[in-house]
Amino acid sequence: MVNLRLDIAYNGAPFHGFARQPDVRTVQGDIEAALARLAGAPVRTNVAGRTDAGVHALGQVISVHDLADDVEPARLQAALNGVLAPHISIWGISVADPQFHARFSARSRTYVYAILQAEAPDPFLAATTLYHPADLDVAAMNEAAGHLVGPHDFSSFGRVPEPDATAERNLFELRCRREGSIIRVRARANAFLQQMVRSLVGTLIQTGEGKSAPQEMPQILAARDRASAGPVAPPYGLCLVSVEYDDGWKKPFEARPGSLEG
Repeated sequence: MVNLRLDIAYNGAPFHGFARQPDVRTVQGDIEAALARLAGAPVRTNVAGRTDAGVHALGQVISVHDLADDVEPARLQAALNGVLAPHISIWGISVADPQFHARFSARSRTYVYAILQAEAPDPFLAATTLYHPADLDVAAMNEAAGHLVGPHDFSSFGRVPEPDATAERNLFELRCRREGSIIRVRARANAFLQQMVRSLVGTLIQTGEGKSAPQEMPQILAARDRASAGPVAPPYGLCLVSVEYDDGWKKPFEARPGSLEG
């Protein structure tokens, strides 16, 4: 059997998240069903980041161990795209090291949340940005973000998937950047809790609105209480843009024109 790496993108709107679930449509469910039809047998995949319902991806990575070693990556890519388009796109398939695992080999994941700040909504951006007509203080948002960077218990900003798991995460980067009418919030960490990025964004938006002060962030972290942070931002503004690996398994994600990578 061969170990394959698939670099994929998807529009999260039609799906109930990435992870397979019974009786509902998911990204993983669609991909595994397509692979099973082509392989003639059940196929299981591993993923770098299990995105929530409605969240998009430009640089998601999955690994597959269940295919015969004579598979041709280029032909498989063309066949999958013929089945999965238009909501899922396979941007690349490559033979990986036998020990490569999309989730456990990853060093970090990077998400970008897009906010449209304008007098009127834009129907062509509605599916991938949060419309926010009121002015946001990006400098205050960045000051608040600085208090959150580093290794912390992020219980105030998300849910731990497994009951006995830790809420400790190392947030390597959290910053906001304005580009015309778009404000992008970029977050990079070794891993994220469920809804963590969207909770961080919701809290930063409150700071940008003047409803909270940047200096309140350490107290929110220390509370370890979800009620102490801001609201969870809607999923459609969030996109997983890249997954980073060690040099031995490195295949840099190349941002496509117009992508949220900016």
